[in-house]
Amino acid sequence: MRKGISSKNPIIEHVQAHSSIYLFILTLFLMGVIFGAVVVNSLSFTQKEDLYFYLGQFFGEISDGKIASAEDLFRQSFLHNIKYLGLMWILGISIIGLPLIFILLFMKGVVIGFSVGFLVNQMGWNGFLLSFATVLPQNIVIIPAFIFIGVISVSFSLTLIRKIFMKLSPHLQVQMVPLLSRYVLAFVVAIAIITLAAGIEAYISPSLMKTMVNLSGK
Repeated sequence: MRKGISSKNPIIEHVQAHSSIYLFILTLFLMGVIFGAVVVNSLSFTQKEDLYFYLGQFFGEISDGKIASAEDLFRQSFLHNIKYLGLMWILGISIIGLPLIFILLFMKGVVIGFSVGFLVNQMGWNGFLLSFATVLPQNIVIIPAFIFIGVISVSFSLTLIRKIFMKLSPHLQVQMVPLLSRYVLAFVVAIAIITLAAGIEAYISPSLMKTMVNLSGK
């Protein structure tokens, strides 16, 4: 009975099988978010003023409708995120890149934490609301994709390390074929998720951002 239930819930089965890695990566990512928010407070007054000046210019362009086309935004978002995910995926195969996967996930958290922290620090409640329009929509989709690929890459890398220490017997070499196939499939799934996130960032976020900028009077 339990086997039948788990077979109908591949996502739950996957999370349970990699629960320890998920816990570690989620903790690492949250630490990055907190660190990014804390870094905002360490900036000097001049640095904050410079950043806020450029931010004000950006918001002004949004209010005037002077932003890139949705197609350009989609392409930029997709290419940026797919390169980031692709790098983690390749590092998972390289084995020696395992520590770099953790660094990339931590830095992703830092960027998000800094973005939200800076908006809140400079604009208060309006900044908090604005972060929901500029940061939250696409990242609701992007963050799970990054964590998913991070877990899969770490798991694959650890499996390769174990098999190397076991000197890769012929039987284990045969087992590597389906393992690699699942690894490739995971990246294909991540591409689909990133495509959805790019669509949100290109076609939904700009409208939300413009609305919030106009409401905040910036």
